Amino acid sequence: MIIRKKIWPHTLSDIFSMTFILTIVPIIYWFELWVVLPTLYQYGSLPYILHFLFGNFVMLNIVGNFTYIVFCDTSTRRDIMPISAANTKDGWRLCASCETLAPPRSWHCPTCNTCILKRDHHCIYTGCCIGHFNHRYFIMFLLYLFVATTCSFYYNNFFIWNRMHFEFPVSLIKIIFPLAIFIFGFDGSINQFYLILYIVSAVGMLYTAVLCIYHICLMFNGTVANESNKKIHIYNLGWKQNVKEVLGDRWYLTWILPYIKSQLPHNGVIWDTSNSWIYINPKSK
Repeated sequence: MIIRKKIWPHTLSDIFSMTFILTIVPIIYWFELWVVLPTLYQYGSLPYILHFLFGNFVMLNIVGNFTYIVFCDTSTRRDIMPISAANTKDGWRLCASCETLAPPRSWHCPTCNTCILKRDHHCIYTGCCIGHFNHRYFIMFLLYLFVATTCSFYYNNFFIWNRMHFEFPVSLIKIIFPLAIFIFGFDGSINQFYLILYIVSAVGMLYTAVLCIYHICLMFNGTVANESNKKIHIYNLGWKQNVKEVLGDRWYLTWILPYIKSQLPHNGVIWDTSNSWIYINPKSK
């Protein structure tokens, strides 16, 4: 993996979004394993140990995949571009911003100020673009965020409603508008802070569910967000090969840990299309 030289976010929206993720994830992790879990299962029991290990496994994947997304250089600055083989018929073009030739499926990001190989989109939560070499980690990052928030929401229901005394309409207002605690007060307890974390897990579950469905569908269709918006579907090689294009040849193991090596079938510059793939693999369709 080639390391990005400039890993810091470039815009205020990136800074705030990235700071939010780097703050809320550890807080939710602490809340679930050190506050919620001991109230649901006896300390040291088998269910407690299994849930504790599972929580740390999920956290390891979130942190690991996030790190790979941020540090992985997926731009056209990787010195892997065979300029001599550049041909406009194959999708090569001149990027006016970079003032250099850009390979097919690459798009210029004004925020990162460079062309990104197989650019999907610019992610404000990681402060960088999602492209060919970090796409795998982005998919797994979303997946484990969804798993984490879903599990948190499920167990938080048992935890929060056993502690909170519902008083209509004040409690309802606090649930719908968490910042209302600054108007109605904390009631002399930490329950309102727990309520905010409960709502964050619920919103996070819905938000990551939508993102997971959207991006996994794109992966199965062999396209990325930029191509989908422009209705470019010439890189659809069948669902299995499409998955390998993102997750690598060991795609069935990438969900375990981000540290497992899984070689990508392409270098981010030269691509198979639907027509060429059918010619090479007539049984694939």
